[in-house]
Amino acid sequence: MNFSWMKNYLPRGIYGRAALILILPVLLLQLLVSVVFIQRHFDGVTRLMTRAVSIDLQFLIDSVNEAESLEAALAALDALDGPLRIRTQLPAVPGTEDVMQSLDLTAQMVINWLREEVENIRAVSLADRGRVVIWVDTAYGVLEMNFGRRRVSAPNPHQLIVIMAVMGAIMTAIAYIFLRNQLRPIKRMAAAAADYGKGRVVPFHPTGALEVRAAGMAFLDMRNRLERQTQSRTMMLSGVSHDLRTPLTRLRLGLTMLDEDDVAPLQRDVADMQRLLDAFLDFARSDAGDNLEPINPRAFLQEILEDAARLGQSVHLGQIDGEDGLVRLRPLAIRRALENLLGNALRYGTQAVVGLTLTERTVRFTVEDDGPGIPADRREEAVNPFVRLDPARNQDQGSGVGLGLAIVSDIARTHGGVLRLGESETLGGLKAELVLAR
Repeated sequence: MNFSWMKNYLPRGIYGRAALILILPVLLLQLLVSVVFIQRHFDGVTRLMTRAVSIDLQFLIDSVNEAESLEAALAALDALDGPLRIRTQLPAVPGTEDVMQSLDLTAQMVINWLREEVENIRAVSLADRGRVVIWVDTAYGVLEMNFGRRRVSAPNPHQLIVIMAVMGAIMTAIAYIFLRNQLRPIKRMAAAAADYGKGRVVPFHPTGALEVRAAGMAFLDMRNRLERQTQSRTMMLSGVSHDLRTPLTRLRLGLTMLDEDDVAPLQRDVADMQRLLDAFLDFARSDAGDNLEPINPRAFLQEILEDAARLGQSVHLGQIDGEDGLVRLRPLAIRRALENLLGNALRYGTQAVVGLTLTERTVRFTVEDDGPGIPADRREEAVNPFVRLDPARNQDQGSGVGLGLAIVSDIARTHGGVLRLGESETLGGLKAELVLAR
């Protein structure tokens, strides 16, 4: 059977599902015990007690019917009222219908068994929880019989349900408190993993049950391995850069001694090698090099625009939405990402527009240009390292190794965000959205 439809009605949080696991069995158990106890125990007890009382009631009715006169019937009732503990009245005004209270659990069973065991009953009244009143037709009129409710049913049967409900709620609350203490380490580990996904290394110490501690230690080991791998990559590329800069410097010095007409192509090759080397280093430093700092995104974006204006770049400020405030970001990495996007926009277009949108959960920078753009079916490929889309972005306009968008995407991931590429609605070129988690 397919129970997938139940997922829409189940709690999504771990606390809600834990509460459901605790409460549902308790409720089902209480319901089962209540139904079985009331339907079997109280039904059987009520039937036996009602049959015992019905013998006395039938004896009173037979005594009235067998009397030779009304006076003899009344004398027989007076003699039997005391020993049988039943108050009678003859003749009496009969009730018109059976009466019982809505929350009386055994009232209907009492009435049914009385009507089955006693003949000629007109009506039964259980309006008073402590008394039972019966009106019966006799040879000398309607006979009213009044006796205690305890003689036909057990007292206060609802107390069992009340006690079960109260004790079940108390025990469920106590169990939930203990379970919450066991679930808290899982939530702490999930929060630490989410922070690490956003580039934040927060202190975390595994606690809780053995299995939870094992999962926490596995997370710490994984985080340490990733940190070591990142540091190793950065140190390796930094070492390569240091080793290559020396021969490049010697090449430049050697080229200065040659004839200018012959050395110009070689100098361009050396410059290209230096630019490629810097691109590799930028890619290695995309998720390292600075710490999280509280910055104002609007002021930060304004500084980048001012720097672009000093360089004579055609960069304009677009729409800014959302409330102003401080956000913890890596300023050097974000600056490098935005400068890469602006460089790409101006390399393949003539102007760029930068926008900013602030929400409760995200910070979104947008860079739009009027260039040729990137086809929709190749945008996902464009953010991969060492990928150059020459048909979409003309290679004659610049050179590189295809790390510009890869660096931006890597920086976005270290902030728990993503780089999205689309089509600019205002300029018609490429629209790059740098989405960062707050």
